[in-house]
Amino acid sequence: MFTGLITDIGEVLAVDNGKLRIACGYELRETHIGASIACDGCCLTLTSIEAGSGDFTSIFSVDVSNETLSKTTLGAWMPGRRINLERALTPSSELGGHMVAGHVDGVASILSRDADGDSLRFGLEAGDALARFIAPKGSLALNGVSLTVNEVEGIRFGVNIIPHTLAATMWGELGCGDKVNLEVDLLARYVARMMDTGH
Repeated sequence: MFTGLITDIGEVLAVDNGKLRIACGYELRETHIGASIACDGCCLTLTSIEAGSGDFTSIFSVDVSNETLSKTTLGAWMPGRRINLERALTPSSELGGHMVAGHVDGVASILSRDADGDSLRFGLEAGDALARFIAPKGSLALNGVSLTVNEVEGIRFGVNIIPHTLAATMWGELGCGDKVNLEVDLLARYVARMMDTGH
C-alpha cells in the first residue's frame, strides 16, 4: 500500500521487452528483492538492485506484465523519462494522502492546464468505465499522486496542484495531450461493486 505522497523522482534508464531499469535517490541496500515501489502510481516489484552514480543513489529493475502495459502509460516509457516514485508503507508510516494500492485502473488524458494563483488547475478526461468512480471532493491517484477532485462533469474532472506538489513531483512538466495513470479510490471501487451486485 501507498499514500500517494511522492518521495522521489526517478529516471528510466532502459526499456527492454517488459523490463525497466530505473535510477532513484533511495538507498536500497537494505531493501529485499520482491519489495514494491510505485512508479508513476504503478506498484512494481523490484527484481534487482545495484548501486547508482551521480545524482542517483540506487538503480533498480522491474518486470512489467502485459496487463500493466494494457492499463497504464508504461508502454510508452522511453529512456530519459522522469517518473514519480513512492516506497511502500511500513507499519509506522504516516498516512498523509489516502490509501493507494498502486493498481492502476486506466489512463486519463489532460485537456487543460491553467494557472490559479501559485497553483495549477488541470482538466482531465477519463473513460466512461472509470468516470463513474470519480466524485467531487473525492480522492484519486494520478501518476501516483494523491489528489482531491475539484469538479466533475460527465467523464471530465478537474484537480488543483499546489506549489509543493508541483515542486516534489513531475506534474509541473505535464500539459495538454499528456496521459496519466489513474487509480480510483478503493472505497469508491468497492461501493460500486456492491451496488452492481446488490450486496
